[in-house]
Amino acid sequence: MHKLFNLDRFINKYVTERDESLFKADLDKFHDTLSGRTENRSVLVIGGAGTIGSSFIKALLKFPIKTLVVVDINENGLTELVRDVRSSVGLHMPEEIKTYPINFSDLVFEKMFKASGPFDIVANFAAHKHVRSEKDHFSIEAMIQNNVVKAKKLLDLLLEHPPAHFFCVSTDKAANPVNVMGASKKLMEDLIMAYSQKIPITTARFANVAFSNGSLPFGFLERMAKRQPFASPLDIKRYFVSPEESGQICLLACLLGNSGEIFFPKLDYDKNMKTFSAIAEDLLRDLGFEPDRCDSETEAREKAQKLGENSSTYPVYFFKSDTSGEKSFEEFFTDDEELDMESFSGLGVIKETNGKPEEELLQIFDELDSLFNSSETTKSDVVGVLKKYLHNFDHIEKGRNLDQGM
Repeated sequence: MHKLFNLDRFINKYVTERDESLFKADLDKFHDTLSGRTENRSVLVIGGAGTIGSSFIKALLKFPIKTLVVVDINENGLTELVRDVRSSVGLHMPEEIKTYPINFSDLVFEKMFKASGPFDIVANFAAHKHVRSEKDHFSIEAMIQNNVVKAKKLLDLLLEHPPAHFFCVSTDKAANPVNVMGASKKLMEDLIMAYSQKIPITTARFANVAFSNGSLPFGFLERMAKRQPFASPLDIKRYFVSPEESGQICLLACLLGNSGEIFFPKLDYDKNMKTFSAIAEDLLRDLGFEPDRCDSETEAREKAQKLGENSSTYPVYFFKSDTSGEKSFEEFFTDDEELDMESFSGLGVIKETNGKPEEELLQIFDELDSLFNSSETTKSDVVGVLKKYLHNFDHIEKGRNLDQGM
């Protein structure tokens, strides 16, 4: 890279185009309340090594909690999390931090939970988040297991020792879903509604988190490090929040929301939408390169091979989206959802909605389980069952998935 690169500065200048957090006014207004609800509290964070989970932890550690337990299947991510928080300025280190590289659906997790709990605050960020995770019925089964079935198992465990606050992350793609990931998260939201009278529980629908682990912008940095070309759709627009803002959304929703509420960032369609290709070009120019647009993946790869230390251009391949489940724009709520746009400066709230009865959800789980246990099940069979129960699920099928391109 031609100069010292500051990712936070780049995100603020070119992606979110905000000098300060979208939620600064809310954090200032509710500071004392947040402090009172975190002081001397025990916290369990599941999926805490990912971008949003770790950002939530850093937002939480602005306040003096007592103990922090973090669970994630990514052992290396947990190691980096501890190094990160202990190397950061302005965070309150709790009396005890423990990290466990275990799956939250395993028996060992339940043993740990019962031995270390009860917890005052529990937040679950474990999720399949990629649209690319719907290649076939095997990948769909894994996604639904993680996003819905395991979430129910966790909720049943929490019923034995209810926390004061429980948060479970959702996605903007749950609003009028067009892909199985969004449909699985809509099922998760319905599950939350079914449990919201038993456990104080909130969730949030997200914008894209800029440069989050595994995201396309994060991939740009990986491609640059490996001297590989950038590839990006031209026609996909997304809302973005910074990693720091993603943690703040979850903190505010977790500690200030009423049970059953769904939070989302207040972003403007005309002002805040960005294409990935625009971010790619801004990134290259910020690093001192001029984008060199190629007409094919092959041309882009060949030009990347010839990059020298003094190259002033960098190969990019931009294309129209042609993969299943890709929505051309984002939305955070549907026409039939009741909104509260007044309580928070940077957040809107979907008030408690009439979710599906628990009996109906169990019926969905049984039907999906039967499909997954059949050797003749196809992806379209699973989509058909989801459509039957989620009437606004309008699946976009193009016969091509994201693993088939750069």
